[in-house]
Amino acid sequence: MKKIWITIGAVVIVALAIVLTISQTKKEPEEIKIGAILPLSGEGAKYGVATKRGIDLALKEINENGGVHKRKITIIYEDDRGEPTSGVSAITKLIQIDKVPCILGPIYSSVALAVAPIAEKNKTVLLSPAASAPALTKAGDYIFRNVLSDLYEASALAKYAYTSLGLRRVSILYINNDFGLGHKESFKSEFESLGGKIISTESFEQDATDFRTQLTKLYKENPEAVFLIGYREMGRVLRQSAELGFHLRFISFSMFEDPEILKIAGNAAEGVYYSLQTFDPQSPEPVVKKFVENFRVAYHQDADIFAGLGYDAMKLLAVALEKGGLNSEKIKSTLYQIKDFPGVTGKTSFDQNGDVSKTISIKKVENGRFIWVIRNYQ
Repeated sequence: MKKIWITIGAVVIVALAIVLTISQTKKEPEEIKIGAILPLSGEGAKYGVATKRGIDLALKEINENGGVHKRKITIIYEDDRGEPTSGVSAITKLIQIDKVPCILGPIYSSVALAVAPIAEKNKTVLLSPAASAPALTKAGDYIFRNVLSDLYEASALAKYAYTSLGLRRVSILYINNDFGLGHKESFKSEFESLGGKIISTESFEQDATDFRTQLTKLYKENPEAVFLIGYREMGRVLRQSAELGFHLRFISFSMFEDPEILKIAGNAAEGVYYSLQTFDPQSPEPVVKKFVENFRVAYHQDADIFAGLGYDAMKLLAVALEKGGLNSEKIKSTLYQIKDFPGVTGKTSFDQNGDVSKTISIKKVENGRFIWVIRNYQ
């Protein structure tokens, strides 16, 4: 009988030890998992890596300050390579396997439009730092972005081209995807409403390298300027235009502010005016100064607009997690309530469609440098 009691006692002690171990383990807060879909390889990797660095810098600051509800945030990154099919595979994994309540990205409009229906169907919050296609406005209740729709930036550039540059006859050379089409249609609509005329349009495929055929056709139309819409291809467009001896004047948009484009285009980039969503690394604003300094320390290079947008997107999502909760419904509801968030890319508020309102600025290339023309152009 004594042996039985000893055995029972031993079992009780072991059980208590297990319970104690479990209870102690439970005291350690679990991490909050979120997803991110970015082009981390391929031609778009430059933009994806910059966005990721901005996100990671914000994440580091958030976690070092206690995380959200005393829980650290971890990000599961997926590489979409700038391709819609890869984006669909990425979001399927994040939702079905990783079961994340929210996702940062994608930044390519074509990829964002491909994955948005999946996010909406599964009630997963999608917050894109840089997808600007107008079609995303109506993509769903769970779809957000902290970059302006093409509708606003292209319209502002059209207004500046007509009223300040005095342009009346313009051609358009654009990348043939949702991003390019959105900018083309928005610019065309505004420019023609002001009294201008779009005399011709030509397109090229993403990652194209030869633009001589399109440039020759545009040159024959004798436009006063060409509105150029693309990614890193724009440097080759300018260089080839100069090599052909065409004295075409170009105007462009935010993506033009890329040192690699200047390097490829050389003197052919001189005089190009372009619009951009305001991010001024020289701003005296404390939030911007801190971001620029910390980014340089962390990555030994200067932050660009993509890094800034990624940084702001992570900070906005952290606010939604902190104030709202950890499920997608609460995250969504809280994002809609955010007003005048002091981001490094400007004050951010979401409207009823998950779009933001921010200011547009105008810059130009002068002596091989990007120069401010007008800040906060109205």
